[in-house]
This record gives sequence, C-alpha cells and structure tokens, in this order.
Amino acid sequence: MAVSTITQVQLLDNYAVVQLLSNDGVAVGSSVVVGGQDVTFNGTYSVYALPQYEYVGIDADGDLLYNTRIARPNQILFAKTAGNVERKAATAGATLTFTATCTWATATDVEDWLGIGTATAGDTTFLTICAAAANQIAYNKRQAAGYVDSLTTVPSQAVKLGAISLGGFYYRQRGSITDFAGLDGMSSGGSFGISPAIKMLLGIPRPAVA
Repeated sequence: MAVSTITQVQLLDNYAVVQLLSNDGVAVGSSVVVGGQDVTFNGTYSVYALPQYEYVGIDADGDLLYNTRIARPNQILFAKTAGNVERKAATAGATLTFTATCTWATATDVEDWLGIGTATAGDTTFLTICAAAANQIAYNKRQAAGYVDSLTTVPSQAVKLGAISLGGFYYRQRGSITDFAGLDGMSSGGSFGISPAIKMLLGIPRPAVA
C-alpha cells in the first residue's frame, strides 16, 4: 500500500483532479482512496486518467481538455459529480492511498505451467505467493517501461504467459543453493535475473511506443 501526499485539488465538469508529490505506481483503472481533504473529494474512486497538463474541462463530445502549455505532473483524474472547485492547495494532511494488486496470473496457472499435478496444501500456498510476486514484478517492470496496463485485465496472452512463466521461475527457486560458507568470508553467490524469453513476452525492457 502506498500513501501519497496531495498538494492541489480541482473539480470541473464532474471530473476531479488531485496532484500528488509523487505518483507511487497509480495506473488508469486503479482504485484509490482520497482522505483528509473534505467531503467533496474524500472517498474511493477509479482512476480515469493521469493527465500531465492542466485540466480545463470537457468539450461538447465529453472529451477531456487540457492546456498543454501548463505542465502539471503527478495528477490523478477521476469522475466526481459535484460543484466546480477551482484549483487550490489541498488541506494539510490530505492523502491518496493506493494498493496495487495485479491479477494477471493465478496460482492454478503457475501450477499448470509447472505440470506438478495436484498440489499439496503447502504447495498451493507457495504457488499463490509466487503468482502474486510474478504479477507485481511483471506489472511494475512494464509500467517502468512506459506501458499503461489494467491491474485486472491482462494486456495480451504473451504478457499473461510471461507472468505465469515468471511465477514458475520463482517456484523452482525454492530450496536452490546459490551460496556456500567460506572460511575466509569471501565466498560469492550466483546472480539471477529474468530470462530473455520472459522479458520478450512481457515486452521489457523495451520502452512502450505510441
């Protein structure tokens, strides 16, 4: 869970915008909680857009409009039916709370990929942890490369397979030996990273392009 400080708030044409000190991984479609501001802004919302310029309203077709001459980094925009509020400093202590839970691959997906048959209760618990870790790493790596993904809808079957494969990799690392004790304290361990095949499936580290 990440908690970011809100510095500015605005509400125009039934869309609210809050500006943060830093964007801690919030993506379009994420569920966020605004607190410590006032009854107009406080609540739980689904992120509609992450505008990087000043929001100036909507046009006749309902499309969002921005003043591209004024940069406003780390903004979160969400639907909010209420009276307009001119852009102003947020209340001291106002925060936006965000928990990123990616669900692209499941424990069952990883189990099937491993081909281990019926998992024991202990294995099922560990498979769940591996799937959750793989989802989070895959999501974070793609976000770092510039992709805008849903936390619940996998972008493609290639990405899904990449997340599942990564979960299988983590499962197989259980009990692996990478370090041995040395009398001189100078022994060195192995170094592991995401395989090129998994990187290709996830589309990383190649930056996303329009």
